[in-house]
Amino acid sequence: MSFFNKIFGEPEIRALDAHNKAEVKKMTDQLIKIGKTDDFLSIAPGGPFDFQCHHRDAKAIGKRIHEIGGVELMMAVRQTVKNKLKDVLAEHLDHCWKGIGSWQP
Repeated sequence: MSFFNKIFGEPEIRALDAHNKAEVKKMTDQLIKIGKTDDFLSIAPGGPFDFQCHHRDAKAIGKRIHEIGGVELMMAVRQTVKNKLKDVLAEHLDHCWKGIGSWQP
């Protein structure tokens, strides 16, 4: 990631129209909150985690991001999450999003 992208955000996010950019920012903020409070994976299902132990809300956010901009936008959001949280949490998000579009962790 370049210094420019760290300051101004990922190009795939910057290129969105105002409405989608605001929606993606809100979802990215939600992902960061989920990562800080719950994590994206669990060792057991239940509560916010589905039968695959993936955070339900994080998975739904990934699906919506994919609808807006495909895997390229998902990668940009993942990079933003990685910049805000630890690398391990970004890897957990990779596994949570497995099966959305052509997402490959």
